[in-house]
Formats: sequence, C-alpha cells, structure tokens
Amino acid sequence: MRLLAFIPIKLTLLLTLGILIGYYTPVPQLVWLCALVSTTSVLGIVHIFYKKLPSVLFAFVAACTTLLLGTYVSTRAKLYTQSSHFSHIEQIDSTVFRFKIIEVLKTTAFSERYFAEVTQIDNKSTTGKILLSKNLKDSLPSLEIDDEILVCTPIKKIIPPLNPHQFNYKNYLEKLGVYHQLKLAKDNYIITENTSTTLSGSAAKIRIYIMNQLATEGFDAEELSVMYALLLGERSSISPETYTSYKNAGAVHILAVSGLHIGVLLLLIQLLLKPLYYVRDGKTLTLILTILLLWGYAFIAGLSPSIIRACTMFSFVAYALHLNRPSNTYNILSLSILFILLFINPLLLFQVGFQMSYAAVFAIVWIYPLLQKFWQPSHFIMRYFWQLLSVSIAAQVGVLPISLFYFHQFPTLFFISNLLVIPALGFILGFGILTILLSLINQLPTLLVQFFNELLSYMNLIVHWVGNQEAFIIKAISFDAVQLILSYFVLVTLITLLNHIQFKNTFRFLCCLLVFQCYAVFKIYETSTTKEVLLLHQIKNTVLIERFGNILKVRTQDSLRSQRLLMDYAVGERIKKITYAPLRNSYFIAKNPLLIIDSLAVYPQAGYKNTILLTGSPKLHLERLITITNPTSVIADGSNYPSFIERWKNTCLEYQIPFYNTADQGYYNVAFKNTLN
Repeated sequence: MRLLAFIPIKLTLLLTLGILIGYYTPVPQLVWLCALVSTTSVLGIVHIFYKKLPSVLFAFVAACTTLLLGTYVSTRAKLYTQSSHFSHIEQIDSTVFRFKIIEVLKTTAFSERYFAEVTQIDNKSTTGKILLSKNLKDSLPSLEIDDEILVCTPIKKIIPPLNPHQFNYKNYLEKLGVYHQLKLAKDNYIITENTSTTLSGSAAKIRIYIMNQLATEGFDAEELSVMYALLLGERSSISPETYTSYKNAGAVHILAVSGLHIGVLLLLIQLLLKPLYYVRDGKTLTLILTILLLWGYAFIAGLSPSIIRACTMFSFVAYALHLNRPSNTYNILSLSILFILLFINPLLLFQVGFQMSYAAVFAIVWIYPLLQKFWQPSHFIMRYFWQLLSVSIAAQVGVLPISLFYFHQFPTLFFISNLLVIPALGFILGFGILTILLSLINQLPTLLVQFFNELLSYMNLIVHWVGNQEAFIIKAISFDAVQLILSYFVLVTLITLLNHIQFKNTFRFLCCLLVFQCYAVFKIYETSTTKEVLLLHQIKNTVLIERFGNILKVRTQDSLRSQRLLMDYAVGERIKKITYAPLRNSYFIAKNPLLIIDSLAVYPQAGYKNTILLTGSPKLHLERLITITNPTSVIADGSNYPSFIERWKNTCLEYQIPFYNTADQGYYNVAFKNTLN
C-alpha cells in the first residue's frame, strides 16, 4: 500500500517538516505569520479560480500553507520568545515570584521535582514554565497540582551537560517549554491559600484518593506499585529493581498508561458495547459512549500528557472503527497527529513517547497484515498466538530505530514477555478497573484482592525472569541520529518491497541499504582516526581520558565511580576497549608539561609555563604557586570544594592567568598532538 497516496499523510509530513523548521531556525514568529497569511490568501484565490487553473498550482500552494502553518505553531509554542515570558521581565534580589504547580514529576533519590507556571512577578502577570525542586533532606511538605507558592530567590537557567554524550537534560526540558529552574528551601517560599482549581488538579486529587483507597485493601507493596502504574500511570513508587527488570524484558511500556493501555481498553469497550449495534442508531451511540469512557478513564488516570495523547489518537481510531473502512486507518491516524500537533502542543513531536506510540501503531497497521500473509495457521490456538506474536514483532520493528537511538539497547527476548503478558493485559486492565470501582464504594471482597495480588505477582515473576537473562540483552549499541533516519528509509523500502516485489522497489531498498552501510563504514573510519585527551567533570573524582581510535585509556582516582560516565562516552564514540591506569602528578603533552597537584599540595619548586590541574581541594597558597611555576593556565575539576574554586578563580583573575572550572564550563578538551608521557 502506498502511504503517500493518502492526502492526510502528505499534510502530516508537511506539518511535521514545518514544525522542525520553525523550531530549529531563529526566524521571528511575525515573519512566519505574515508568510502564512499570504499563502492562505493565495490559496483562497486559487480555490476560487480552481477550475481555470492547473490543479498542480493548488496543490503547491496548499503544501506551502501547511508547511508555514507548522513553522508558525512551532515558533508560537516557544514561549520564551513571547514578550509576556517571565525571562523578559527585569528581576532583582527582592523579586517575588508566584508559581502554580501544573505537574508532579517522579521523585529522585535526592529531591522532589515539579513543573510550575510562573503566573506573576511582583504582581505583574507573566507566562512560562519552570522546573522546581526541593531536597528530600529538608523534610518540606510535598506540593500538589494547583498549589500556588510565593518564592523570593533568583531563578537560574538550566545548564547543559558537562561531559560529552551525557543525557542532555537541558535539551529535553526545552522540548517541554522549560528553560529555567529554581530550588526551594525552608526560608524562600510560602504556600498560599484559596487557589483556583483546574481540570488537571481535580484529576490529580481523584487519582490520589484512588491510590490511598487501594493502599488500604491489603495488596503487597510491589504489586501495589505495579497496579498504580498499570491503571493510573503513577510510577514513582516502583522500585528501581522492578523497573529495570521491565526495561530489560522489553515490557517497560506496560508500566506507562499510554497507547497500549488505551488501545486494549478501546477493544474491551467495543466488546462490551457490541450489543448496542442491534438497536437503532446503535453504532453512533457506541461511538459516543466509547469516547466518553476513554476520556473518563483518562480523567481518572490523571490527564497526564501521555494519556491525553493516547486518548486523542484512539478517539480518532474509534471513529475509524465506526466508519468500518480499514483503508481509512492511515487517514485517521494522520489526522490525529495533525490534531495533536496543531491544537494540543506541537512540541509533543519531540517527545519519545509520542514518537514511539505512533511508530508502533503505524507499524502494526502496515506490517501486521504482511506477517499474516506469510503464515496462516489452521489451528485456532496457533493462530491466536501467531497473531499476538505478529503484533509484537510489528510494533518492535516500528520502534526499534527509536529505541536504539535513545536507549542503546535491545532486549532479544521481548517476544517472550509480550507473549506471556500482553494476552493477559486486557483481563488485568478490566479486572483492575473493576477493583478500583469496588474499592471506591468499599465493596471490594478480600478474595478478589488476593486473586488480583497473585495475578500481578505472577506477572512480575515472569518479567523478572525474562529481564534477568542478561546474555540475551544487547547493550551499549552506538546509534546516532543519521542512522535513525537512514534506518527508517531502509525499513519503509523493505516493507514496500515485501508488499509488492518489483524491480523499482528492489532498487530503492538496495540503494537505501547501501547508503546506510556506507555511513556505517564512514563512522568506523572516523572512529579509528580520532585522537583526543579530555579532562571530564565528576564530583569528588578526577577523570583524565586518552582516546586512540576505538581504544580508551583512563587515568582516574576512582575507577568504579567513573564507570557510568565512561560508558556514556564509550557508546557515543563507539569505543570497543577501555583500560585503566593510575593518575600521576605530571605529564608531557605535545612537549608541554601538565602538572597535577592533588590534596597533598606537593609541587616542584621550579617550573616554567606549566598547565596546572588542581584536584582534591589542595590547601595551597596559589599566589606562591603562580610565582614559582609561572603557569600558562590553571584548571580545577569536580574533585575540589566550590569555595576553594571560587578563591582560586579570583586569584587567577588578579594575576591575569586563564582559569578553567569544569563545574561551570564542562569538560576540558585539549588539542593534543602526541600521547601522554
């Protein structure tokens, strides 16, 4: 089936391209708006004289209009460019901010985090979102959605990663419209009273009430945490071990209420409402009830962004089922993307959940029928399990490039966990919703609690077993953005070829495959010829790495502490071998001396033009050191106390010596020509 034959798919691709252009180009919003108004006017004129003009002209103008619409909504979604954004208002030390909590994030090992709207600055109305965090050690009361607080402390920008190939949390938050952060403390904020209530706040309160009610029913702790995730999308109470097992088993999508859950729920609702088909206007009534029940569940589950996205998508799917025209499925899915990106949030395009949900659904719709053609078992049991396996394979193929790009691993036993868990997911969801309803009216029998608890326990047991098969989990897979794009070209041309074996389809597939392989060879060559030496930033540790092609030599004080940091770099740079060596006090780099002064503060009494690296917070007189060694520059890494670094920085500024602080400026990249000696 030719996907580009569907007009909504063409429009969706153009809108997506426009959003990307609008997000990554610095063109002002007013320019895109003027261009959009112009093309829309031309489109109207062309439409009036459509019969007198070539249809190609109308198609071209319509394409330009859709593209410019994408650029406009994208730039409009970047709130920091708006004059009302709080970052454009002058702030002083006594500035008072008013925040309204809009989302409670997952608690980390050290802090609670929230997204908040900046509604006022010194009684001036503003817009914009901010990341709030508070230390768990401070024992401050937890905040909830719709809480409003007054804060008097400076707002800070979110800093980028300090080391190469670390997770870019700054970039991730920018895609959510968040550019600043603030830390709450005991003495810098107060919670206000008589706050307004929003729909999201009401949904959150209902979800918290349901969770508290379920907690009194006698479920085991681990099973209860999984129930919260399965039914309500609340994953904060899941233990790290359980979450890792689900991730390694390729079943982590089960722990987030998203497309899979809403899709299964849609099938359950369709099954329960099927008798309505036999009454007058039953199909229309079924459609209305289906959409109401979907969004009712979304409200109970907290109206999180992933749930809203999934319910929007499957509301369109429900309409496609109502039409009973399978060929319209692609149109409906494309229209749901258009609706979400235009009317909900165009920045959802950059979220992993959005990308994986639609990649999986499109893959199932496109690849599943092809797999069914390859084999049609005669026995109904074999046919049932083959259908389940086909759905799992199709979805996994669709999301594989995205999964490799973001997570750099592939669970080869995903089909086992999916075959064992997915068939029961419909029953678990249905039974779980019944459990919630009975619990809310205090009519939940103990026998049902024990049964559901055992059911969840067996599911966890299966996932733990699959996830613990480490030998079948391929990890540390290097996969960059170019490979992501090229792999989808290979995948699309391959599926097209399998659907219609023709010379032109074969030629397209082989060309895409050749380009993918050529790029892989180029990256191998680039890796083999790269040489560099970097000083990485890590708190309470010094990490100096020397790279020769795909071999990495590490000099560090604490090799165990640096493993996670080095793994990120190794995956990003396609490193095959890592070796360790002790950290010495001096090296020659391209005939230039590097002097490392550790906590002992021992250094030679003579020197000339050294580059000095201070580690371990040495107690030394920097002025005397500068006088003796006459350094070209001074570097302080993450192993030093911040107060020491600030004092050293002022001293170097006084003596006009370049000072580099990895805590502020990130890793130190030196242009080395030779190796460390």
